[in-house]
Amino acid sequence: MAVVFSLLGACASVPAPGTYEKTASHALTATGDTTLGQRVQANFGDLGDQSAFYPLVDGMDAFVARMAVVAAAERSLDIQYYIWHNDTSGVLLIGQILKAADRGVRVRLLLDDLDTEDKDAFLARFDAHPNIEVRLYNPFGYRGNRGVGFAGDLKRLNHRMHNKSLTADNQVTVVGGRNIGNEYFGAVAHTAFQDLDVIGIGPVVGKVSAMFDQYWNSDVVVPVAAFGVADISDSERLQAARNTLEQRALQYMDSDYVHAIREEGVLERLKLADMRFYRGRAALLYDSPDKVSATAVTAETHLAPQLAPLFTEAQGEVVVVSPYFVPGEKLVTFFGELVAQGIRVRILTNSLAANDVGLVHAGYIRYREALIRSGVEMYEFKPSPNQITRNKKWIGSSAASLHAKTMGSAHSRVFVGSFNLDPRSIALNTEMGILIENEAVATQLHDTFDIMVNRQAYRVELVDGDLRWVDPAADGAPQTYDTEPHTTWWQRFAAGTLSLIVPESML
Repeated sequence: MAVVFSLLGACASVPAPGTYEKTASHALTATGDTTLGQRVQANFGDLGDQSAFYPLVDGMDAFVARMAVVAAAERSLDIQYYIWHNDTSGVLLIGQILKAADRGVRVRLLLDDLDTEDKDAFLARFDAHPNIEVRLYNPFGYRGNRGVGFAGDLKRLNHRMHNKSLTADNQVTVVGGRNIGNEYFGAVAHTAFQDLDVIGIGPVVGKVSAMFDQYWNSDVVVPVAAFGVADISDSERLQAARNTLEQRALQYMDSDYVHAIREEGVLERLKLADMRFYRGRAALLYDSPDKVSATAVTAETHLAPQLAPLFTEAQGEVVVVSPYFVPGEKLVTFFGELVAQGIRVRILTNSLAANDVGLVHAGYIRYREALIRSGVEMYEFKPSPNQITRNKKWIGSSAASLHAKTMGSAHSRVFVGSFNLDPRSIALNTEMGILIENEAVATQLHDTFDIMVNRQAYRVELVDGDLRWVDPAADGAPQTYDTEPHTTWWQRFAAGTLSLIVPESML
C-alpha cells in the first residue's frame, strides 16, 4: 500500500513557476484617508516609533474584532492563515470578506494548503471575484487525500505555514495564535481553545504588511487558479460561491452563538474610541517563506534565533505559555541556567487530557522531570471549560485546551504569535509574532498567568522522585494526583510508548 501511495504522490506535481499566471503585488500604502485611517489618526495621533495594542483574550471578542475590521475595510484586506474551517465562524467571516470585495476592496487571501483538502472548488469560485485572489503556501501536487500527498513528497510537504494575520487598509492588523474556526472563537466545537491575539495599530501594521508581501510573492506560494476549475465561467463560479455562502450564512446568523454575541454586548465593547490600547515599541519576528528550503536555523531565515534575546536578556522572571512544548535537551539546560542565575522560570503547557495532539505530549514528557529538577516551575492546563476571561452564560464546548502562544520577561516585554517551543515551530513550520515592549502589557501577561495556573492548571511537582499533579482550585483543600489527571491507563501507556520511539524531528 505504501508503494501505491508513493506512486500516486509522485504522479502529481505542483505547477512549475512560469506555467501559470502570477502577478506580483504589494500592500497599499496611501490609505490614511480611509475610514480606518481617519479613526486611527483621530484616536492615536502621531505614534512615532511606537505602536498600539489591544489584547484579545476572549474568543467572542476575537471573532467580532475580525468581523468588524473586515467590515470597515475600504481599500485592501491581506489575510494569512494556517486553518480555515467551514463552520459558523469560518463561513460568516468569509461571507464578510466577499461583501468587502463587492464594495471594491482588494482581497489577498493566503492559506496553507494542508487544510484545503476538498475545498478547491469553493476556493476557485471565491477566487473568480475580480477583487479577490487566493494563493496557497507550499501546495500539494496531488489534490486528493493529504496523507497520499505526504507519502509521495514528505520532505517538502512536512513544512507548513503556521502564520496568522489579518490586515485591513494597512491601518489595523490582528495577529496571534488563533486560526479561523469555532474552537478558537468560543463557538460550539469539540474543544474550546484558550488563545490570545492582539489588535495592532501604528508602525507594526506596515511591518506585518511587508512580511505578507514576502510570502505572497514567494516562489513557494502558488495561485489557486493554477490548479484550475475551468469547466464553467468565472461568473458562474462566483455565483455558485455566493449561493453556498448565503444559504449557510443565513442559517448561522440565527445560531445560538450569534445570539450570545449580541446578548453579551461584544459589538458595543469593541468600539475603537472606548478600547484601552497599550503603546510601546514593537518588533515583528517571523520566519522567511523560504524556510522550506533552508538547511540551517539562522536569524536570517528563522524566528527562533530572533526570539532568543527575550530570554538571554531577562531579569527577574520568565513566563512561557506554549500548548505544544517539546524543549529538547539544549533548552532544558538553558532554562536551568536561568534558574541558577536567580531568574524564576514558569511554564504552562497542556496536560495529557487537554492536549489535542497526543504525539506532542509524548515528546514533552521526555523532559518534564529534568525541567522540574532544574528548578523550572511546570504547570499543565486542565481539560475543563473555564470562566477566566469573564463571567458569561455562554459556554460553547464541553472540553478545553490551551492554544495561546505567548512569552514574557521581567514585566517589560511580551511576545504574542503563532510560535510554539517545539521542533516543528523551530525548524519546519513558518511562524510569526510580535515582540511588544510595554510594562503594562507584560504585567498583564504575568497577572493572567497567575490566574490561569491557580484556576485552570495543575502544578506538577516531584515528591520523593515521583511526579505529582496538584490542583489548587479543587473544592476545599488542593487535590493531588499521582497519575496524569483525567486520563485513562491506555492514554498514559500510549503517550509513554510514543515518547520512547518517535523521533523528535517528527514532533
